[in-house]
Amino acid sequence: MSLLVTHSITKTREIMTAVRKQEHPMGLVPTMGALHAGHKKLIQVARRECNWIAVSIFVNPAQFGPAEDFRNYPRDPVKDLAICRELGVDLVFEPTMEEMYPPTYRTYIEVNHITAHLCGYFRPGHFRGVATVVLKLLNILEPNQVYFGEKDAQQTAMVRQLVEDLNIPVQIRQIPTVRDSDGLAVSSRNRYLNPRERQAATSLFRALRESQRMVAQGVQKASTIRYDILQILEQEPLVQVEYLELVDPENMQPVSRVEGTVRVAAAIRLNGTRLIDNLLCEPLKTTN
Repeated sequence: MSLLVTHSITKTREIMTAVRKQEHPMGLVPTMGALHAGHKKLIQVARRECNWIAVSIFVNPAQFGPAEDFRNYPRDPVKDLAICRELGVDLVFEPTMEEMYPPTYRTYIEVNHITAHLCGYFRPGHFRGVATVVLKLLNILEPNQVYFGEKDAQQTAMVRQLVEDLNIPVQIRQIPTVRDSDGLAVSSRNRYLNPRERQAATSLFRALRESQRMVAQGVQKASTIRYDILQILEQEPLVQVEYLELVDPENMQPVSRVEGTVRVAAAIRLNGTRLIDNLLCEPLKTTN
């Protein structure tokens, strides 16, 4: 079957109604385009797990702040469609801004608590925009499963809460972060980095790995772990640390002590380019 590309909500719903009549388990990979290895992994997992898969490509203006990079966000629609064809995607939903947010649009979704810290604190309004567009996509396509990358762990936690609270019948799948050989998590924003910045950015993964080592060795005080791994980042003069926190993996709230599995999450800036990453850290299990 050839790749279907739709731009209207009405046409997309017509196609999805026909797909559901065939009782195909359907997966959705929401993206903002500029597809990279991380997106490819999500699509590949969805392709294995579902009989029918859709990819949405929409640079969502609602999740960008006034001083952020919406206009300059990388876009490569020709390459994106070629990747989707290569990976066996059935449908690409590529709406216009007017289709998703017509002039009469007035409704936005807020998910509290989970979004209070980390990216939610430093990007006011960001998660309101993400929650809104994700809910719209789920309502338009009605997938059985929806796929997100672990790099955006706070986003996935928020979507889980959204789906639970609003009784949406969809399974959330979080897929491990795809990394380059130097450990840097793949991201559309990596293309903004020059070679020196790219080298400096790898300190983020080194710092997160050190936090894993410390937790595994039994260090429990969060402030001690934060202090030690901040030293790694501060050795790079190009790196500005926005946040670095140990949080509960489920609700993304900061913890003061490591009592079980935690997620260490961080955001850094390199001359205006903002990168995020995180790792799960587990204490070493002892046997009696």
